[in-house]
Amino acid sequence: MVFWKSLFNGSESTSASKETLFSGDPLEVTGTTYAENGARICFSLTRELDLYELEELCDAVGWSRRPLRKVRKAMEHSFLVVSMWYIKGAKRRLIGFARATSDHAFNATIWDVVVHPDFQSQGLGKSLMKYTIDKLRSADISNITLFADPQVVDFYNRLGFLVDPEGIKGMFWYPD
Repeated sequence: MVFWKSLFNGSESTSASKETLFSGDPLEVTGTTYAENGARICFSLTRELDLYELEELCDAVGWSRRPLRKVRKAMEHSFLVVSMWYIKGAKRRLIGFARATSDHAFNATIWDVVVHPDFQSQGLGKSLMKYTIDKLRSADISNITLFADPQVVDFYNRLGFLVDPEGIKGMFWYPD
């Protein structure tokens, strides 16, 4: 329990404000974690993302392309969608993303966690995960799971996620 308490005792702002960064383009800013040289890293819960910008972010980390109609549908049906933005003056850049599905009561699964390579190894992936977990916990979700590629298992371990806790085995069904 100490881990979870330490995770959310940061100084991040969580009040929501609307910023218009481009004409007619409001971004619901719900948290700011980082400021340097007049730039900020902000979180948003707005689901209205440019899917091409999201696709560019996923391309930057080497993910396979997915049909945009399916990406849109996945976001529409997600319990939580979090985007992370680099904002400097009137310019903004999508640098991180995560989403979660949930039964709205007990369980949530985090999906599609991505941070642009230019912003990795700066603690921003950890901040994105902390923010996502904080939002799920504030919705009274007590069991949070995720799927991780082998190369990022250590990252999630450092955040308190356990591989196969209590001997519970996940099972998968795939079409032939």
